[in-house]
Amino acid sequence: MAYGIFTLPKIYQSHTVKFLVKSLLVFLFCPAVYSQVTFDCGNAVPICSNTPINGGSTGFGSDDFNGVSSSGCLEQTTSGSIESNSAWYQFRTAASGQLGFNIGHDSSEDWDFALYRTSDCNNLGDPIRCNFFDNSEGKSFIGVGEDPTGDLNSVHYEDWLQVSAGEDYVLFINNFSSANSGFSIQFTGDIWTMNPNSALDCSIVNNLLGPPIAACENDIVVLDASIAGAMAYEWYLDNGSGFQNISGEISPTLNVSNSGLYRVLVTTATGNIISDVQVGFNTTPITATVSDENFCHNPGQLFDLGTKDWEALGAQNPQELIISYHASQTDASLGNDPLPKQYVKNTGQETIYVRTTSLANPNCYDASQSFLLTAIETPVLSFEDEVTYCEGSGGVVIGETLPNTNFSYSWNTGENTPTITVSQEGEYTLTVSNASQGILCEASRTITVNTSRLPAISEIIIDDFKPSNTITVQTVEEGDYEYQLNDGAFQSSNVLEDVPAGVHTLTIRDSNGCGEIVEEIVVVGFPAIFSPNGDVLNESWHIEGLSALNSPVVTIYDRYGKLIAQMTEFNLGWDGNFNGQPLPSTDYWFKLSYLDNDGNRVFAKYLQSHFSLRR
Repeated sequence: MAYGIFTLPKIYQSHTVKFLVKSLLVFLFCPAVYSQVTFDCGNAVPICSNTPINGGSTGFGSDDFNGVSSSGCLEQTTSGSIESNSAWYQFRTAASGQLGFNIGHDSSEDWDFALYRTSDCNNLGDPIRCNFFDNSEGKSFIGVGEDPTGDLNSVHYEDWLQVSAGEDYVLFINNFSSANSGFSIQFTGDIWTMNPNSALDCSIVNNLLGPPIAACENDIVVLDASIAGAMAYEWYLDNGSGFQNISGEISPTLNVSNSGLYRVLVTTATGNIISDVQVGFNTTPITATVSDENFCHNPGQLFDLGTKDWEALGAQNPQELIISYHASQTDASLGNDPLPKQYVKNTGQETIYVRTTSLANPNCYDASQSFLLTAIETPVLSFEDEVTYCEGSGGVVIGETLPNTNFSYSWNTGENTPTITVSQEGEYTLTVSNASQGILCEASRTITVNTSRLPAISEIIIDDFKPSNTITVQTVEEGDYEYQLNDGAFQSSNVLEDVPAGVHTLTIRDSNGCGEIVEEIVVVGFPAIFSPNGDVLNESWHIEGLSALNSPVVTIYDRYGKLIAQMTEFNLGWDGNFNGQPLPSTDYWFKLSYLDNDGNRVFAKYLQSHFSLRR
């Protein structure tokens, strides 16, 4: 078992990727260990690339702050001094870069810290990082850098350190709680990326057994006190009640499988050597069985791998573990390239490998479980939801014209084909289904079928007849039509402008491709009312614009169809008399004929063919 730099996986929450941490575990939270280790600054424990274990510290210890009321953010406690169940550590940087640390603890306890840049306990100065917030939020970590649980806004974290090689630091950790379950220290930061085994200087560790050691349960730690000239060895263990001799252990090495504070007494010809070392074991997590997952998949859809966390955790404490997911067994075993929790899954099946890692000691993990993640394609509908049926045609085909042979199709009309032919207006719903792995993935769409009829002109309205007119084309039914006058461009508006008097070709076509009609229209003007009563106003009825027609003839009739009068372009108008006798006030009708380009006499269509005589 190697002890040194461990790489934590990326930390993810359900909504976003949080961060990638390179970490060195140097002090693990281990509630099962109760050895009393209360260090004062002068006896600060040196730490480097190995992992010390401590079950906590009890007792107020000596007052290293000489009675001052505060040090940075720290304040006096119930002891009357700043220290309360405190512990002291020292380390020296051996490289440059970004450095931080996580102090892990029970979420019910309140721990504080101050970090001093110094090697002189008599001249600590002000801390360069300090945190004294109470733990009313029930957090499990305080420190410098970023909370490993992904809380980027934690008030229990101070800014990263930018360090250079050869700098000495003293770390003071204080317990402000009545309870004391221990704590862990875990170094982090990008300084470990380029210096995975040498970011901290181990030359400051000079005891025979070396720096404290952390291991995972079921590991065997070998303590080696071999030294030239040794005459005898005695081993002792302090597991909370003082050092007790380990009977029968007289070799230079000791195999350790339990947490505790170990001591070796080496007898030499020149005197005795005593060396102590802390050894702690963290529980190795066990990944519970994770069930296979099948789900209906849409293009670009994300699958939240975080929904599988609770299965992998089982009954284990989620505050002490992190679950990551990987594309291969190798990546899961090494903790490399974790998949984002919001995973972009393509259609099909793949194996996802699960890694459960101790937050306190990333070297304690389990990567024994995997599950099948199957994305079942939800049908994607490619047809329009509105279709036009041309009246008089054989019908219109609606539905999925490029069907998938693996899908099934069902219409609300009872058919089970991808497409159907309809010849009536209405709403038609198609449901497309893909059944796989016991899951039914469906998509439905309702198609509205509208009927489009060929246009028919009901009336041509002229807006105040003048040399250049604006006319409005009225159709029998409303429709999606386009209009063209003579050889002009088609337009969607039925209002045509700048139309001179005369005969014109009007084309109306259906925008849905259902056909078109072409008609000749005559643009002329006439008064709707005239009053031949001798007041000089409106004394005759006439049609303006006749001169634009070829040989026009206007015939006027009464309501019974009797021919009353006939005019050409050379007549000044009708005076309201028949055979010299005035006719009564009533409505009269007329017809307008002219010679077309082929010399045929035709009648003008779509004119408002009646007017009123008022006396």
